[in-house]
Amino acid sequence: MKKILFYIAIISVMMFYSCELFELDNYDAPQETLKGTITDIATGEPVLTDQGSEGIRVRIRELSWLQTATPDNFDILCRKDGTYQNTKIFKGHYNVRIDGPFIPLVRMTIVGDTLVDESKYVGIKGVTEVNFHVQPFLKLEWVGQPIVANGKITASFRVTRAVTPEDFQAKIQPLGGYNDNFLEVSDVRLFVSQVQYVGLHDRDDRYSVQVNYTGNAFNSLFGQTITLTTNSEILSGRIVWIRAAARIRYLTENISRYNYNEEVKVIIP
Repeated sequence: MKKILFYIAIISVMMFYSCELFELDNYDAPQETLKGTITDIATGEPVLTDQGSEGIRVRIRELSWLQTATPDNFDILCRKDGTYQNTKIFKGHYNVRIDGPFIPLVRMTIVGDTLVDESKYVGIKGVTEVNFHVQPFLKLEWVGQPIVANGKITASFRVTRAVTPEDFQAKIQPLGGYNDNFLEVSDVRLFVSQVQYVGLHDRDDRYSVQVNYTGNAFNSLFGQTITLTTNSEILSGRIVWIRAAARIRYLTENISRYNYNEEVKVIIP
């Protein structure tokens, strides 16, 4: 009889926990939306970026569950036009921060002390829009229209600083480990792709061009017209997209990121 009662007790406990587990799995699917645009604080224009991890990363951190000792981070990657959106987020309170080719909004010393925190704390419910205004490192602009000759594209553009060296140093030097070469342009590129999402990951290396610079060799080229021609002949009748990009030697979150201009469609006659 004692054995029977013992087994009944065990089965009852198992049924109890099974029901609880079922209830825990019975949450509604996430259906809140977080979206926004990253713009240049000086011009109001979107910050054009790469379509991948080397572009702009939006990191959201759930703050609603106080019992969670180390809240999980969830990353959203921006589109190439500087916008982002995720439509599958749980309702709750979050910290939202971004990292990209601009002055970091969260600036910490090399020993981990936070000097500036311009991230945002928001309640996400329904459609929540969170926009950021930043200081990009560089600005790129097309000069004229691309020219096609013998299957090769020649395109011209200009690179200027979007943040002054004085402002850059004032905000980055207090973090520690400052180096004067941070502001140097390491390379410029003309990306070519057969898909509109032209950039670092979608480039076609048969045609794309990269020019590297040592030291401060690029400094005299700021504001000047830079002209690049694609590497090899593109077949007649093809449609491609091009974008120019440039980056400085300073890393954000240990990633070297490009600033871009807008893509241009080119039809090869």
